[in-house]
Amino acid sequence: MRERGKRGSREEGIVEVPRELYYSRDHQWARVAAGRATVGITDYAQGQLGDVVYLELPVEGDRVEAGKNFGVIESVKAVSDLLAPVSGKVVEVNHELTDHLEWINQDPYGKGWMIVVAMEAPAEIEGLLDDIAYLRLISEQE
Repeated sequence: MRERGKRGSREEGIVEVPRELYYSRDHQWARVAAGRATVGITDYAQGQLGDVVYLELPVEGDRVEAGKNFGVIESVKAVSDLLAPVSGKVVEVNHELTDHLEWINQDPYGKGWMIVVAMEAPAEIEGLLDDIAYLRLISEQE
């Protein structure tokens, strides 16, 4: 049996799904600590997109709403809206991604993070998926 939160390895062409994160049905993740959520796209999403060539993110101070667009990501395959997993004020943006779009593909849960949101309604986290539910979702989509 495989370790919880993984569906194999990258070498096998299978995605990484860290156990400690929350996931939206739209393939964004949230790492929650001290009332803030760091947000990015999942390993599954970056794999579906392919190489990222353009990214548009909000600026610090913007308000984002759960389930609504907070940016745009463009890859060699598609252009997609980024949908916020939680509502709140953007308190930090990963400006380094502008010069290092490859981080989104190479390290989506690390250097590839996109924004940090000061959450207005921490209970919204309860509407997100844990690692097991997210693995189930992506297996249904394949």
